[in-house]
Amino acid sequence: MTTAGPATETDPPPTPVPARPGEGVLSRPYRPLTLGIVTVVMLIAFEATAVGTAMPVAADRLDGVSLYAYAFSAYFTTSLLGMVVSGQWSDRGGPLAPLATGIGSFATGLLLSGTATAMWVFILGRAVQGVGGGLVIVALYVVVSRAYPERLRPPVMAAFAAAWVVPSIVGPLISGTVTEHLGWRWVFLGIPALVVVPLAVMLPAVRRAASGPAGEGPRPFDRHRIRLALALASGAGLLQYAGQHLRWLSLATAALGAALLVPAALGLLPRGTFRAARGLPAVVLLRGIAAGSFIYAESFVPLMLVTQRGLSVTLAGLSLAAGGATWAAGSFTQSRPRLEPHRERLVRLGMTLVTLGIATTPLVLLHAVPVWLVTASQATACYGMGLTISSTSVLLLKLSRPEEAGTNSAAPQMSDGLSSIVVLAATGAAFATLAGGTVSTHAAATTATTSHPAAFLAVFLPAAAVALAGVAVAGRLRPAQRY
Repeated sequence: MTTAGPATETDPPPTPVPARPGEGVLSRPYRPLTLGIVTVVMLIAFEATAVGTAMPVAADRLDGVSLYAYAFSAYFTTSLLGMVVSGQWSDRGGPLAPLATGIGSFATGLLLSGTATAMWVFILGRAVQGVGGGLVIVALYVVVSRAYPERLRPPVMAAFAAAWVVPSIVGPLISGTVTEHLGWRWVFLGIPALVVVPLAVMLPAVRRAASGPAGEGPRPFDRHRIRLALALASGAGLLQYAGQHLRWLSLATAALGAALLVPAALGLLPRGTFRAARGLPAVVLLRGIAAGSFIYAESFVPLMLVTQRGLSVTLAGLSLAAGGATWAAGSFTQSRPRLEPHRERLVRLGMTLVTLGIATTPLVLLHAVPVWLVTASQATACYGMGLTISSTSVLLLKLSRPEEAGTNSAAPQMSDGLSSIVVLAATGAAFATLAGGTVSTHAAATTATTSHPAAFLAVFLPAAAVALAGVAVAGRLRPAQRY
């Protein structure tokens, strides 16, 4: 790996030097970069676990429980735009600029949500944060593609998963304690202070190891793809709005959303994605199936435990704590060199576990079922996600040419968001009708008033069905010519 001076906008990216035998991601040539990007992933992980724990209280204090799903979907919607822009930006001039801009946007969105006095401002903050998240996640994949040889990419993905362990354990505890004793706003306002550390540690290392355009020089932005990204985000937003309102006008809104979203998705994702064509298209589709079904279902676990079983915000958040460790364990499993020839089987096993975990979680709606079942179910699903997400990430980079790493890395992230949005549009109306607006989380003993348990079945059962479809798609991840 070259370190002879800083890269410029016109310098070609350094070519990863094949790792010597015994050399790992924490060996001297790779250590600063690995520690830097893992720090960023840890920040994102802490935000996800902490904010998810505080979200039920925030929505209630802002009188916006009926809009609870929008707090998540706004992030997913705008992140779609951020992903496409980041892919273009990274291929054009390297991942450094989109990475720095994304971290700044991420922090700005948290500040907006933390100072919100109305639910719509809170949702706006989540939207700004989504743009930043989209920029960051794609840029990180480009960094891995450019800076690490193929042999070290599975361990890097395992390190990404390991970065979730500590936040998943302490994040809900800290967030719940802060929410109950200081107020939910401090959960959002405190996280941006952590941005300084990854900026200082990571950006210089990225500049040395992965800056500059791919290929012979900078390429112009593909304006057509940017227009498609705007249409994609707009269509996703309209679909989500229609899914939350049972009115005849919603049918027209949904139709307009679909008219924008479907052609844009077909133009942005690899050809053959929606028919699970072998190779890269199937990898992209499976990423959406896995992440969309799991993340959507997981986001409702704290709300279900708070409103249906009377748990405190802290205990509800802690129910998700074991998931970080099992996700990391699954990712570590896939990083073993001897399992490289068996990636499809690993992913099929992973998706089976995800389906099982999601499907068994709503059993806790029966008061005879112990609450700890949620912890076991989520831990099972997370182990499956560790196997699946890391394996598909490795396959994605293996199937991508260097000059397409940014664009191709954006595709599975878009698939993630689209899957979540489609599931939300399909089930959001049922949740809002059965439970929206009737939840109260005031007072020390958090309780539910008249919310209906069936509302949560409308979330978890469709998500489990989507995950089950991923078991079939897992058999199509390798290109046909390799058989």
